[in-house]
Amino acid sequence: MIRIVTTETPYKVGETVKLSGWVHKQRYLSKVTFLLLRDRGGIIQCILEKEWLNFRVENESIVEIIGDVVESKKQKLGVEIHVRNIRVINKCQKAIPFEINQSELKAGMDHLLNYRTLSLRHEKNQAIFKIQSVLSQSFGDFFTSHGFTRIFTPKIVSQGAEGGANVFSLNYFGKNAHLAQSPQFYKQMMVASGFERVFEIGQVFRAEAHHSSRHLNEYVSLDVEIGFIDDVKEIMEWETDVLKYMISRVNDQCKRELEILDVKLPLITEIPGLTLYEAQEILSSQYQKASPEGDLDSEGERLIGEYVREKYNSEFVFITNYPCETRPMYTMPSNDSGLTESYDLLYKGLEITSGGLRIHDYEMLLQSFSGKGLNPNDFASYIEMFKYGVPPHGGFAIGLERLTANMTGVGNIRGATAFPRDLERLIP
Repeated sequence: MIRIVTTETPYKVGETVKLSGWVHKQRYLSKVTFLLLRDRGGIIQCILEKEWLNFRVENESIVEIIGDVVESKKQKLGVEIHVRNIRVINKCQKAIPFEINQSELKAGMDHLLNYRTLSLRHEKNQAIFKIQSVLSQSFGDFFTSHGFTRIFTPKIVSQGAEGGANVFSLNYFGKNAHLAQSPQFYKQMMVASGFERVFEIGQVFRAEAHHSSRHLNEYVSLDVEIGFIDDVKEIMEWETDVLKYMISRVNDQCKRELEILDVKLPLITEIPGLTLYEAQEILSSQYQKASPEGDLDSEGERLIGEYVREKYNSEFVFITNYPCETRPMYTMPSNDSGLTESYDLLYKGLEITSGGLRIHDYEMLLQSFSGKGLNPNDFASYIEMFKYGVPPHGGFAIGLERLTANMTGVGNIRGATAFPRDLERLIP
């Protein structure tokens, strides 16, 4: 007999089926025992009577059940299982450090992460990562359908893409190497190679000593680079369209997960925009909040998120026109204004994206590197390609964990990361 999962049982009424999973909860009465079985599809009630009435096993043990599928209007699935046979496959041998079968996990974040395999069994955590899976898949599907090629770039590199010190260094057969901060250089190289439109879904690494609820030292970046782009607004339109598509796919495919989390996704029609100067003026006049020069801090982003929600009824806002001093050396300047053709995207007051046009002119790129105090010779393999005809191009990168955390209402980005890597955590 082939095993099925709980979500298939409503289509098997009157049939005898085999289910396997974890014992979620048990309740014993004088003439019947109720056992809730949990698998990747959800939870189903199983009825044990007669010779199985006194069946006992520790919660979270793995069991196999053979039983009849019977209609039951009292059950969420509309069916329950009347057990013919039950077999213990693997007994839970140790007390669970927190109650998995409660509606909420009542433990601190560190404790939940120390026992991550167990905390991931909770249906709310599983809902978060099923939504994250659909976000990633739909991102790739959208760009594939628009003629983009998926690429896979090195994560061991000779130089960081941002040109700064926030890189993890390692010994690479006697040579100094780093973990990649971004696939930025390689995205541009692939555009210059003639692929024109590329995307990547992969890990990036930042050696930043943060102790915040919004930072990780390893995260998944959803990266896009597009050739023959002349206007940063076109890049923002691409991002708006992909976010619309991703949200629609989550709504279509994750109805149960959204219900479990009690989440309603935002409706995107058009994403409003503010220049950085306008955002800083709003913070100063409306909230008496000073901003760092050429940027917004986390509190400023949060307040701008509140302002945009109230004024424009939008969870998203583009912040544009960042100065050259606060943008990477490959960012296209806006004429002689001292500003750049770049943007950040805030979602619920949290930056989830940086994007913009890139410099494609060789001489301009050399000047930009030198202006940042960087030696162009250290980046020769990247800069060299600009001698050979590189089209105007630009792109963006979305932080998957930040997007997931905000979308699912997780207060800490670690809750949207299966196995986080931060300042303290290297295991599990």
